[in-house]
Amino acid sequence: MTGEFSHMFSRLSQKMKASEIRELLKLLEKEEIISFAGGLPNPAAFPIKEIKEICLDLIENKGPQVLQYGTTEGVSELRHELAKRMQKKGMDIDYRNVLVTQGSQQALDLIGKVFVDPDDIIIVGAPTYLGADNAFKSYGAVLESVPLDDDGMPPELLNEKIHQLKTHGKHPDLIYLVPSFHNPAGVTIPESRREEIMRIAVDNDLVLVEDSPYSELRYSGEQVRPFKAMDPDGRVIYLGTFSKILAPGFRIAWCIAEGEILHKLIIMKQAADLCTNPFGQHVAAEYLSRGYIDTHVEKIKALYKDKRDKMVEALEKYFPKEVKWTKPDGGMFIWATLPQGIDTREMFPRAVQNNVAYVIGSAFYSDGRVSSSMRLNYTFATDEQIDIGIKRLAETIKEEMEMKLKEPKKAFEVDKDGLVIGV
Repeated sequence: MTGEFSHMFSRLSQKMKASEIRELLKLLEKEEIISFAGGLPNPAAFPIKEIKEICLDLIENKGPQVLQYGTTEGVSELRHELAKRMQKKGMDIDYRNVLVTQGSQQALDLIGKVFVDPDDIIIVGAPTYLGADNAFKSYGAVLESVPLDDDGMPPELLNEKIHQLKTHGKHPDLIYLVPSFHNPAGVTIPESRREEIMRIAVDNDLVLVEDSPYSELRYSGEQVRPFKAMDPDGRVIYLGTFSKILAPGFRIAWCIAEGEILHKLIIMKQAADLCTNPFGQHVAAEYLSRGYIDTHVEKIKALYKDKRDKMVEALEKYFPKEVKWTKPDGGMFIWATLPQGIDTREMFPRAVQNNVAYVIGSAFYSDGRVSSSMRLNYTFATDEQIDIGIKRLAETIKEEMEMKLKEPKKAFEVDKDGLVIGV
């Protein structure tokens, strides 16, 4: 028998909710379910042979060193390699600007620790990455959303949101963006928009968090300069990760920051975990220094491009014409939007009954609004599963649409001012 301890929990922990995606994934234990829900890299993309080779070399030649504690900032060799890689993207930084973290999620948590007091305002997209939503809200942040379009966040709507907030005596501190192959929307902010958003951030004294886990996974089109390469005064915090280009099990990511922002992030990390897994950092450093990474990324891109194309082909083949979806130039996700009036949360049990799963759109809105959209991951399933799963999902959508058509229309009355007074 377990005692009752909830009265001892902090107000913070009482407000926190489990990740909606993680909770939904627990429902998908039946083997016959084809899941497009998890944002999982494909295991076929894990460089097991090279990692084994590097691990053996490190143990044999540097055993005591790689098994010892490390510095909070990260293993020096890895920081130097990452700095060189970021410099090729146009960033004016060196290794001292690199903080190695336990995945990008820890970096988001550290940013929350550094910047957020209860009721502080952060501007995000609508939709936005659920992990950032949870990380910032855990420190009491209020998230203000700007709707995304096919090119990401519109600068004019961002400006409008900031003006609206200031009119009410509120000033946002941060803007959080996933500018390349957005999770969940799949869209990318073009360079011209990035320049406008950068100017808005400077003019309004906003710190810009650039979360970039997918930027290397471009399958078509030209690479776009990161915000950090446009940063005039150290206000951009750039997040990168090995989870999508090496293996997520290492839980190794990095944060590029400057000056007092970097100093505060390091202090917060010291309190959180002292240092990121040193052995994994040494493996990642060797993987970069031996030149394996670029060849490997090309293999990942070829694999994922084919899977993206397979899913788009299946969507075109099976989905009702009323459904719209993005065709991303990279990343891991397609964002599909059903006809207005269909709630993908309500439809989810029907989908599971039909042995297919997705992530409900409402999970990606900070206000939890009803959504007719869904996120589909194409990197993990086999080609056969993609075809069968999308066919099952199409049948589910058609069933839902037919059911909605059969529902009786709600009657209503309108008063003299045009307001609904009864249903």
